[in-house]
Amino acid sequence: MKNIQGIVFDLYGTLYDVHSVVQACEEVYPGQGDAISRLWRQKQLEYTWLRSLMGRYVNFEKATEDALRFTCAQLGLPLDNETHQRLSDAYLHLNPYSDTPDALRRLKAAGLPLGIISNGSHGSIEQVVTNSQMSWAFDQLISVEEVQVFKPDSRVYSLAEKRMGFPKENILFVSSNAWDASAASNFGFPVCWINRQNGAFDELDAKPTHTVRNLTEMADWLLSSLG
Repeated sequence: MKNIQGIVFDLYGTLYDVHSVVQACEEVYPGQGDAISRLWRQKQLEYTWLRSLMGRYVNFEKATEDALRFTCAQLGLPLDNETHQRLSDAYLHLNPYSDTPDALRRLKAAGLPLGIISNGSHGSIEQVVTNSQMSWAFDQLISVEEVQVFKPDSRVYSLAEKRMGFPKENILFVSSNAWDASAASNFGFPVCWINRQNGAFDELDAKPTHTVRNLTEMADWLLSSLG
């Protein structure tokens, strides 16, 4: 890993906990917060993949809002406009994982340029980062909006080379989503998979360069590799 010149991170589920919306869901629908969050996230991802396949791009906020409508309909929960807006806004106030700030500080201190590459729109990425007071960490905030297609399309990953200014073999890609890590590896990035849930890696003809349990371990591994 001595040739790593920069790092790009996935945002949702890697740096930030998508299930931190459970509290907001629970406040509106007591006893249903966890079920809503998990189905909502599943449909949110499915809608990005399906829209990419259909060539019918919408921004991530719209995909998230549509997924919430489906979730409430599937679970038989009433959803008025005010509640819909309130819960959708929760995705702009996600909590970073507890290990995120310190790991990023250590990597920044080592002089590594850091970026986010996300399915989120420019606006949503910036709001999540700003609302968590972590704007200091990132040199680049890269959105799929620039190519109008979602991950795992290779056009998204190519944005990292353009924006970070390094060839792909010199950019470490970090994600906790196995499908994302697989696609990034297929594209040609060295990949660190954050296996927070102790899960199995997807069978998509690609493997991560390295696997860790959290961002602290990722920083330990990379910084020791860089010497």
